[in-house]
Amino acid sequence: MAEGGERSFARRDRLLLIESQAQKLWAENGVFEAESRDSPPKAGEKFFGNFPFPYMNGYMHLGHAFSLSKLEFASAYHRLRGANVLLPFGFHCTGMPIKASADRLTREIENDRNPPVEGENDESEGKVEGPSGEDQTQPPGNYKSKKSKAVAKSGGVMSQWEIMRSYGLSDEEIAKFTDPYHWLTFFPPLALDDLKAFGLGCDWRRTFITTDMNPYFDSFVRWQMRKLKEMGKIVKDLRYTIYSPLDGQPCADHDRASGEGVNPQEYTLIKMEVISPFPPKLSSLQGKKVYLAAATLRPETMYGQTNCWVLPDGDYGAFEINDTDVFILTKRAARNLAYQNLSRHPYKEPEALIELKGQDLIGLPLKSPLAFNDILYTLPMMSVLTDKGTGIVTSVPSDSPDDYMALHDLKAKVPLRAKYGVKDEWVLPFEIIPIIHHPDFGDRSAERICIEKKIASQNDREKLDDAKKTIYKGGFYEGTMLVGEFTGMKVQEAKSLIRNQLLDSGFAVVYSEPEKKVVSRSRDECVVALTDQWYITYGETEWKKAAEECLASMNVYSEESRHGFEHTLSWLNQWACSRSFGLGTRIPWDEDFLVESLSDSTIYMAYYAVAHILQKGDMYGGDRSNIKPDQLTDEVWDFLFVGGPYPKSSDISSSVLNKMKQEFEYWYPFDLRVSGKDLIQNHLTFCIYNHTAIFPKKHWPLGFRCNGLIMVNSEKMSKSKGNFKTLRQAIEEFSADATRFALADAGDGMDDANFVFDTANAAILRLTKELTWMEELISVELSLRKSSPLTYADRVFANEMDIAVHVTEKNYSEYMFREALKSGFYDLQAARDEYRLSCGSGGMNRDLLWRFMDVQTRLIAPICPHYAEHVWRELLKKDGYVVKAGWPEAGTPDFTLKKANTYLQDTIVSMRKLMQKQVNGSKKGKANASNAQNKPTTGLIFVNEQFDGWKKECLRILQSKFDASTGAFAPDGEILVELQKSEIGQPANFKQIQKLCMPFLRFKKDEVKTVGVQALDLRLPFGEIQVLSENLELIARQLGLDCVEVLSVAESDVVSRAGDHASVLNSNPPSPGNPTAIFF
Repeated sequence: MAEGGERSFARRDRLLLIESQAQKLWAENGVFEAESRDSPPKAGEKFFGNFPFPYMNGYMHLGHAFSLSKLEFASAYHRLRGANVLLPFGFHCTGMPIKASADRLTREIENDRNPPVEGENDESEGKVEGPSGEDQTQPPGNYKSKKSKAVAKSGGVMSQWEIMRSYGLSDEEIAKFTDPYHWLTFFPPLALDDLKAFGLGCDWRRTFITTDMNPYFDSFVRWQMRKLKEMGKIVKDLRYTIYSPLDGQPCADHDRASGEGVNPQEYTLIKMEVISPFPPKLSSLQGKKVYLAAATLRPETMYGQTNCWVLPDGDYGAFEINDTDVFILTKRAARNLAYQNLSRHPYKEPEALIELKGQDLIGLPLKSPLAFNDILYTLPMMSVLTDKGTGIVTSVPSDSPDDYMALHDLKAKVPLRAKYGVKDEWVLPFEIIPIIHHPDFGDRSAERICIEKKIASQNDREKLDDAKKTIYKGGFYEGTMLVGEFTGMKVQEAKSLIRNQLLDSGFAVVYSEPEKKVVSRSRDECVVALTDQWYITYGETEWKKAAEECLASMNVYSEESRHGFEHTLSWLNQWACSRSFGLGTRIPWDEDFLVESLSDSTIYMAYYAVAHILQKGDMYGGDRSNIKPDQLTDEVWDFLFVGGPYPKSSDISSSVLNKMKQEFEYWYPFDLRVSGKDLIQNHLTFCIYNHTAIFPKKHWPLGFRCNGLIMVNSEKMSKSKGNFKTLRQAIEEFSADATRFALADAGDGMDDANFVFDTANAAILRLTKELTWMEELISVELSLRKSSPLTYADRVFANEMDIAVHVTEKNYSEYMFREALKSGFYDLQAARDEYRLSCGSGGMNRDLLWRFMDVQTRLIAPICPHYAEHVWRELLKKDGYVVKAGWPEAGTPDFTLKKANTYLQDTIVSMRKLMQKQVNGSKKGKANASNAQNKPTTGLIFVNEQFDGWKKECLRILQSKFDASTGAFAPDGEILVELQKSEIGQPANFKQIQKLCMPFLRFKKDEVKTVGVQALDLRLPFGEIQVLSENLELIARQLGLDCVEVLSVAESDVVSRAGDHASVLNSNPPSPGNPTAIFF
């Protein structure tokens, strides 16, 4: 702590200095530049990993860094082992978010809203708590949790100008962002600088941006799209899709501010005709066909209709569908219909002829298709939703628990009818009409389950929801039709037939809406539109089979991930691949449209193989190259990527063409793509589909590794919570290596991980203290023991290093980086610290300590490469680069020696506790004065190296009753029978023998579960007396004794050495693994 109580950043600043030096060294020597070789790579010889390029509408943040770190650590591990590693990185600019933000900024300026009034955005300086609890001023540019007054006034929605200000931009700079292409020149270079500061082991010659701003990548995407169209994989079709009316185009996952993964939900819209004459409220509609339009997922139940439900307080309207028909429903539903050609003014915001409340509709007489009742009435229901469906619900009380209870309430409660003006004749005459036989609940399933569950009213939501699931599932999958043309047919078979009849006869129409609310990047609530546009035919039978074959051959590193891909393949269907708004590549044969952002990012990994030759290190594809974009014909791309013939008509030199082809053939297929699990449902599955369509099998992807999202300090990362950090802010606050350390420690599986600031701060302390320790050790090298004979402590320490090398290699190879950090750093440091304590007067072995520094430096290098490079070159004075140093050599781990050392350390701990108890007396915390004055100076350790007597017999029985193939014991009854047959079970007092033996038998059975079948051995796998005897000096030093002696109870009269403490031996006799100590 510096003077005045201010926090010192010296340790962090030292790491930042080391990092800048290492990055300069790597850049000047092209350490991460990867070149193909003339001969094809053998297994394990090359590693090509990649990462979904981030979208360039802002700075990179910890969320990006977390997923990217998995690829970075994996690549660094393979590079360290000697593989030829390619890790490239590009920047995604395709799609509508940048264009939408630029247009929004333009609108704000045109409306004189910006720049904001001076002082409107003032905020108090933010504070963040440091690792020791003290407050510190945030580093420049940190996000603050306090919202501006303007945000508060606008209900929490920031203007685009305020968002740009939050990036630290001046008002003069912000104005430039009205040009969408300015975003492309501003953010990618900053992201590149941040990734270099992070220490990313990237071949930056191959970086590029997307869109037609880069003519080389633009040519590549055009080739890809033409290729798919030639194969029949892209078609023009009329389909339902999520659509933004404001943007005037479909809104795919990456175009959405919220609602990613939401698909259209299709309903059958039942036309329930209002019977004339109309009430005064609807009188202006006289002469038109007026319908209450009820959306249903169960058209086969329409036979059982008894009434129609509306929400009394709900907002409805009468909307023209065509010249003659008017639908009454919510405006939200009318808006969806307008974009499905079910409006007199399609693709325009609908205007209601009449605005209505649900109360206005109560009592309307209706004629509904398939209903046995000639006239139905509109009634009130409190649970009708107006944000789902149309707000009009047809009632089938025979098979809907909700409908049954709502109708029951109206019949039973006169005050309820009076409240909403419901006449008796609208309700009381209508009875349940059995239409479906339910296998478990009969012909009146809703009534029966409501009675059985004792549901009191329509407000008993929890019970009703549970009843609904039960009835609908059983009724649909196992129910049988009781009425109509399809009597006797299974419900799931009859459903589509009945639906088609309703549609063909004009009694119903198809209606679709988003499953959940979707908001576009332009802040527009999306609808489902029936659009005629270009689609990629995902889901097509033969193509799907190829995708499934590809997935089956891939390593996806977890069953949860595999199940996610299998589920996506099961439902994924045609995908709209064209847009009319945004940035990107034009559809080659229809240039009014752009290729959408999830369709130009499926095979671009192949482009990395040749990007450095085409673009010469210019991410924008400027004029550096001798190859011009117009020279990249389809014949050239076919030759490079799909085994096409040599393009004789091309004027690109044959040496360059062959070099590019060699690059692709060498690096492809890619070995690993790392991504967040949220991309399984689109991007990653699209990647599989497109590879199987365009490339031969030998170039299909080999592996995807998916991870969860990142929490920060156990909370969702959010500016409002004050825990949002850009990558640059994290590096400035913690250093790159401490950030990487905390990212590795955050977690590895599909569950959400947790980046903890305290871990990053602790890493700063650990790494810099380790540097100091190594510097001090090197300064006293001459004083260290150099003798070749290894002590017991030497052997244990050497063995711990061997174990660390092997276990850490396994963890890295399985991409379990938190475990690699534990085994390759935490555990190794613990072994070093134990070694320091274990070495007595002889001191530590110089060669072992130098090996430790070498091994630890290599093992931590993938995670903390700057720190490792500094140690490697500046402290250990090694040649070359640590990132390519090779995996450390190690002998075969001796796990028996490890067990022996664990036994030794545990014995010392238990002896210390026993001696403390003897010194302090029986009462905890109160020392016995006389005993304290007579502190023991001698310790006797009594050892029994083999089980004998009844314990030996018990182990023999357990050995005979253990099935090694199943890892299970015979039933306890069999074990008891065998015990009774044994020598110790023969006496008449077998119950006493059973009472004695059973706890031991249970203990040993449980021990087998944790340590394996060796728990049943009569002896430990090492000599206890030998281990203890070899470490008498260590035991004495640790316990503060003058003398320690090891005694075997197998020797005659040895118990007499216990003297007055013989009772201790009798009450606690030693057994294998549990020696008994006595102190004098």
